[in-house]
Amino acid sequence: MRIETILNKGYRHKSFIYRTANFEQVGRKEAVVVDIVPRKNGLARCSVCSAICSVYDQSPDVRLFDFVPWGNILMYFRYRMRRVDCREHGVRVEQVPWAEGKEHMTKPYQLFLARWARKLSWKDVAESFGTTWDNVFRSVKAVVEYGLKHRRMDGITAIGADEIHYGKGHKYYWVAD
Repeated sequence: MRIETILNKGYRHKSFIYRTANFEQVGRKEAVVVDIVPRKNGLARCSVCSAICSVYDQSPDVRLFDFVPWGNILMYFRYRMRRVDCREHGVRVEQVPWAEGKEHMTKPYQLFLARWARKLSWKDVAESFGTTWDNVFRSVKAVVEYGLKHRRMDGITAIGADEIHYGKGHKYYWVAD
């Protein structure tokens, strides 16, 4: 089975196509690099307001986005960013569904690192998955910010706390409802 097929089954993007996947040298390590191209009828969105816009031009530079490694093999998405002509914000770089802003890590990779960071130290996560401590930190920060932004406090009518004494002296368990 081809990597492109697996990605289309598990992480499909409506306006983009996984073109090719090849082993390439990235830095000092060999990695799988998956080329992504926009569909011919795909919609381009403004990175500020997410409005559908017309394509202005395409950047001459390609960007690599870190994706979740498979086993011990690093994986990257390679994409040539387009610029869009937004009616409200003018010419801007397009919004891509796999990354936020100027981030070079994909959203699934950030979630992957943040979940492992709950179980291991950030240094151990970085060493285990061939990344940096800073990438783990930014991943945890992005996941926490997303959670705070989307948390819902409706339905909470009261918050209570109680303490239970145990042992001798001033030793208490705190119980929250």
